[in-house]
Amino acid sequence: MASPGTSAAIGGPKAPDAARVDWVDYAKGICIIMVVMMHSVLGVELAAGEPGFMHLLVAFAKPFRMPDFFLISGLFLPLVIDRDWRTYLDRKAVHFAYFYVVWVTIQFGFKAPAFAAETGWRDVGLLYLESFIEPFGTLWFIYLLPVFFIVTKLTRRWPPLAIWLIAAALETARITTGWTAIDEFCARFVYFYSGYLFAPYVFALADRARSRPTLALAALTTWALVNAGLVASGAGEWRIVSLLLGFAGAGAIITSGTLLARAGWCNFLRFCGEHSIVIYLAFFLPMAATRTLLLHTSVISDIGAMSLIVTIVGVLGSLAIWQAALLLHADFLFERPDAFWIAPKKPGPVLQAAE
Repeated sequence: MASPGTSAAIGGPKAPDAARVDWVDYAKGICIIMVVMMHSVLGVELAAGEPGFMHLLVAFAKPFRMPDFFLISGLFLPLVIDRDWRTYLDRKAVHFAYFYVVWVTIQFGFKAPAFAAETGWRDVGLLYLESFIEPFGTLWFIYLLPVFFIVTKLTRRWPPLAIWLIAAALETARITTGWTAIDEFCARFVYFYSGYLFAPYVFALADRARSRPTLALAALTTWALVNAGLVASGAGEWRIVSLLLGFAGAGAIITSGTLLARAGWCNFLRFCGEHSIVIYLAFFLPMAATRTLLLHTSVISDIGAMSLIVTIVGVLGSLAIWQAALLLHADFLFERPDAFWIAPKKPGPVLQAAE
């Protein structure tokens, strides 16, 4: 069921009701690997003091790496936005808040000794409390998602075009306050809201790509050349251009995911997409450990190769941590315990939007 104001409500194509859509998982898999790659590559390069060949891939993905993730996060919202507030907050706010609290505590625990060495243990507790105001490390994405979900529900009766235009203006304004939640909200909300507002047309794009793969490949090639050219020239940083590249890149990832799903290739990407929250929460530990090991042992001297290895270990290591947690009955690290639900669980498959 689409919410009032969505394109489906005014006679546009309809989004599917399936619990899982194959190309969505492929697209999410691509997104989460790009996120791990960015943190891995930039971390290695910062520590080493020089760039490697992987820097080119990170730069290429910069215009669309987070826009496509947020757009996909809003795709299934029309199906659930009219739920009662208790259920909605449980699925869209408490769900992510739980994992933020658990994993910010874990991340902080690993980094606390270094913080204490710099500022003293007296300030460490204040830094931890501050992480609930200023998102900590890599976890800002799940910190911000509940805000997007709540704002969208609160404004669902407002004129959608007006909201979209305001969101687009905020993105192009390049607002910099120094507060991550504010700055990233302004920079990213337009993509999340577009996923919600234009979901039926996104699914229609995927259907067209599936039915016309040759045309889709030609479009992807053209996009890749244009995106690479604009990034290399620096024009990708221009305000309106960056907005357009964000949407074009999101469309390209959706198209790529659809073609991969159609061919049945790279099922590992689909698996990563199905477990993107697992990778997102846990990749920091194997990533940081591998980076430290490689930089201090000098086993590999090439910065690009080192960055690639750190990226691969970050992805695989996070999945290994998840499996170890299940074997050790530490499910609470990746599954919300019953005590932290404020609405009854509903049996059956979980929508991709709720993950």
